Amino acid sequence: MKTTQMLMQFIRFRPGLYAVDAVLVLSGWLLFLVPAYVGNHYFDSLSRGSSVSTEVWWLVALLVMSIVARILLMFANFYVDETFRHSIGSLLRKNLLSHILKLPAGRALLGSSGEAISRFREDIDESAEYLTWHGLLDVVGAAVFAVVSLVLMLLINVKITLVVFLPLILVAATAHMAGKRIDKYRRISRQSVGQVTEYIGEMFGSVQAIQVAHAEERVTKRFRELNDQRGRATVRENVFNSLLSSVFANVVDLGTGAILLLTARSITDGSFTVGEFAAFTYYLTWIAQLTRRFGMLTARYKQLHVSRQRLTTLLQGAADTELVRHGDVYLKGEFPEVPYVEKRDEHRFESLDVTDLTYVFPETKRGVENVNLQLKRGSLTVVTGRVGSGKSTLLRTVLGLLPQQSGEVRWNGEAVDDPGNFFVPPRAAYISQVPRLFSDSLKDNILMGLPEERVELERSVWTAVLDHDLQQLQNGMETMVGPRGVMLSGGQRQRSAAARMFVREPELYVMDDLSSALDVATEQTLWERLIEQRGEVTCLVATHRPSLLARADHIIILQEGRVVAEGTLEELLQTSEEMRRLWDGD
Repeated sequence: MKTTQMLMQFIRFRPGLYAVDAVLVLSGWLLFLVPAYVGNHYFDSLSRGSSVSTEVWWLVALLVMSIVARILLMFANFYVDETFRHSIGSLLRKNLLSHILKLPAGRALLGSSGEAISRFREDIDESAEYLTWHGLLDVVGAAVFAVVSLVLMLLINVKITLVVFLPLILVAATAHMAGKRIDKYRRISRQSVGQVTEYIGEMFGSVQAIQVAHAEERVTKRFRELNDQRGRATVRENVFNSLLSSVFANVVDLGTGAILLLTARSITDGSFTVGEFAAFTYYLTWIAQLTRRFGMLTARYKQLHVSRQRLTTLLQGAADTELVRHGDVYLKGEFPEVPYVEKRDEHRFESLDVTDLTYVFPETKRGVENVNLQLKRGSLTVVTGRVGSGKSTLLRTVLGLLPQQSGEVRWNGEAVDDPGNFFVPPRAAYISQVPRLFSDSLKDNILMGLPEERVELERSVWTAVLDHDLQQLQNGMETMVGPRGVMLSGGQRQRSAAARMFVREPELYVMDDLSSALDVATEQTLWERLIEQRGEVTCLVATHRPSLLARADHIIILQEGRVVAEGTLEELLQTSEEMRRLWDGD
């Protein structure tokens, strides 16, 4: 998809709204012709030595009415134009986010979330604004004004009029020659912004690690270096854009000066009236604006090309038409309800069979290879191993959060072709090592859009051993947890995520080191309540906690991404040296 095709899709998305926007912009520009008409007749009337007459008052009234009309048009234009711009921006953000959420979660972004946010913000704003009153429509309106002005000026003086449009040729040539450099500077500038945004996200997400390592100075130094790079890139781009703007303006000003010299001679020989001179100079002022606007719009088109490519990269090879796929953007009215899927017989879990499952990270060549495992209803299966052995990678690959490179996953004997969309509640639910909470109330973090009247919220909170914590929180379930749950302790965050899982009542619970931030007593209580409340609970857990290893029906030991032993705890302690080391805490 070319940039022009993308712009056409924008127009097709809201054709009626864009047509109204265009009419309002063109009407506003055509109203600029009224002052020229008024000035022409007014100064000619004065040059004839006439006193203030009824005609003059009518001219003044016409001028005032045109100003009032333009003010009203601007208010209407602002509303329509902003609605169109936000419609396009919302469409792009919705389509991109929708596509990203369909990708395997572990590889949904090629870079960091912070870098992606810079694309969602700057690049989408650049794309959505190009067609509007602040971009193309403004230049089109100025061009229509220039065409009408050209006709009127030709009627006044052909030779001088032709000189007026010479700057347009120079501006177009300059913009064409500067195109590649504009493209280069925009890429560098956008990349530097993304690096800073990405670093900020990493820095605030690793505050404790930075403090433990006493790396504050090194982190601050690197942050300063990235900002310096961003500053240089931004200054370079802005200076070049300002230089272009200056060139466009000066070319026009030089042309305007030459034209004024030509008209001065015509006035002295009587072939040019004072009123015509006033109208001519008025037209020149706005035509000068057109040449400058045209030059800057050409430069912005190059920048738009870069923004389109940066947004398309987020699609990771999918058809770029996904970027502009039409659909509702919900600028008005209620948002659609979060779908609630009731558990039915088709969701019931009996068995999970994983055969020769493989996923290796392309950057590190580490992962899991040829893993086999079986789960039966009501069983507790524990995946254990040393740090970096591939426990988390295995769970994420089984669930489709990482794209399996080979192997097969079967649910109740049926092959699962799209595990990422299949293993969702009420079939399965997952808790990662570091649960993600949002800056919202604790209740909303647990429900995540589910209707409270259709789920057992209190029981889920009790099962997650959060009931006593709620009594200590000032606002109970309505307590705002802050960004990433910063207002809660590590254990409270994990138990909040557990409550979020329990309230969905999945058939299969997948937990990545759920109890790592819990004390022994709390952990034991959580598992006792879970088994008591849920009956035949089926769990796939990654951990090395002795209490869970002792509870497990089946244990799988991973070493460097491969299964080296499996069985019950009693069997493995007798047959596996690796199990004995893990049990002893080595």
